[in-house]
Amino acid sequence: MTVTRTARLTGAALCGALALVIVVWLLRDLAAFRAPAELLWYWAGDRAFLLRRRAATSLVDPVLLVAYVATALAALRSSLAGPALAATGLTTLALRLPGLWAAGVDALVTSLLTLALAAGLVVTAAAGRREVHEGEPGGPDRPRTGPAVAAGTLCGLAALVWAAWEVHWASALPVEFTVDRFTGGRSLLLPALAVPPGWLAVVLTLLLAAAAGSALTRARHTRPVGLLAGLLLTGWGTGGVATALRAGWFGDFPHLETDALLSALTSVFAVLAGTAVMVLLARPGERRRSPYRPAAALPPAPPAHRPPGW
Repeated sequence: MTVTRTARLTGAALCGALALVIVVWLLRDLAAFRAPAELLWYWAGDRAFLLRRRAATSLVDPVLLVAYVATALAALRSSLAGPALAATGLTTLALRLPGLWAAGVDALVTSLLTLALAAGLVVTAAAGRREVHEGEPGGPDRPRTGPAVAAGTLCGLAALVWAAWEVHWASALPVEFTVDRFTGGRSLLLPALAVPPGWLAVVLTLLLAAAAGSALTRARHTRPVGLLAGLLLTGWGTGGVATALRAGWFGDFPHLETDALLSALTSVFAVLAGTAVMVLLARPGERRRSPYRPAAALPPAPPAHRPPGW
């Protein structure tokens, strides 16, 4: 299955609109901070900036911005971008759903607009499908066996790690804090557009599990799902590594508490695994051969001695 040119242009326009929404908020936050580096440290979780000023965006926003730009380019370049449009739309819907109960009119309006655009992406990917005609490519390439198995293994392992962390926090924190991790309660001091950490972990776990399943079965939608999962995993890990560097954890491993040590190691694993998944799935897969055209369907060959007027 491929998507029509109209669907591709519509999907690219929707991705552009989603990217524009994030750019507007990023510019607003950059104006509120004295330097871009301060905003970067804020995204990484620097508590000093949390006490002085608050931004509306979080680390998820620049990561999604990259995803929207990449998906728009894929839609403009290829008729096989349907899975990419669907994966980006569904992930956006899952991540932005908590914004419906966020505090503030601006955040609520932004969430409603983003959800509408993301739903439009999913509808466009579904409604824009068309059958493949004879002689055309039959669909997205299947990933090669070696890279697919490696990427699927890394995604599956990462999904287990994130699920284990959520079980740990649910057992270690009081009930009210556990609930706030999924609803974005006031105790967390989250940015207006931030995804609650528990909710983000569940979405990332499900996306990683889906990427692992599709990669291990070499499904045709493996590349867009896996690349998106790898991008989010790398972004999350980068923020964690930055926090560990800021706190000096890497130079004091023997004296760290267990949670801090495991958190730093998880962040390093996320960066390495997410980057590896993107590299493994970035290569083109195995091309599907064009449908065979029998000899009887070919036009007759011209005669050896052509008659006059041939």
